[in-house]
Amino acid sequence: MSPRTFAAVILGLTMGLLAACTPASEVGAPTPASGAATRSTERPASPAPAPTPVVSVPVAPATAAPVALRVAPVELVIPSLDVEMPVVPVGVKGDGGMEIPERPTIAGWYRFGRTPTDDEGATVLAAHVDDREYGVGPLARLRDTQPGSSVTVTDADGVDTRYTVTTVTYIPRAKLPVADLFTREGPRTLVVITCGGSFDERTRSYSDNVVLVARAAS
Repeated sequence: MSPRTFAAVILGLTMGLLAACTPASEVGAPTPASGAATRSTERPASPAPAPTPVVSVPVAPATAAPVALRVAPVELVIPSLDVEMPVVPVGVKGDGGMEIPERPTIAGWYRFGRTPTDDEGATVLAAHVDDREYGVGPLARLRDTQPGSSVTVTDADGVDTRYTVTTVTYIPRAKLPVADLFTREGPRTLVVITCGGSFDERTRSYSDNVVLVARAAS
């Protein structure tokens, strides 16, 4: 199961600008008056000294602003399903799909998205429903989760974030609303995705995704 995702990596570049100074023009020596009968013994006046250039240099703080640390989720608990499964960070595959841990007993957290303790946006977790080698995974019953049920995600600092399930939906894989599910804005939500629907032996894939959406407790 590989729900299509997008990963936006933004690199900010800061440009420092210096105010350029135009070089001062030199003052030439005076020319002797025309028709002078004798050579003047006066020495030519020395060029006037160029004014001291003034350069405006923007001053940046000596210490860079601290970077906010992102604390990854490490455990997903759905009490109504007796689900307690570890969570690991994942990224994006070469084909643009979200990486999914090989074992269905482990969920992947989309690390380019939000964490449970962020102020807004969706934390996205996904896991295989089953595997030929490892068997059926804990999220095989995800479709049975009832709205109003509680879900808890624990992060690496031991902080629990509790959610209340709002919807559990079957969505055809080709119609997965990626922009909505992976949003980085709006209310704090949890999105849990696994496979569902019919299984295609030829492509070794399921027709649908089962998507749980839960709202963080205020």
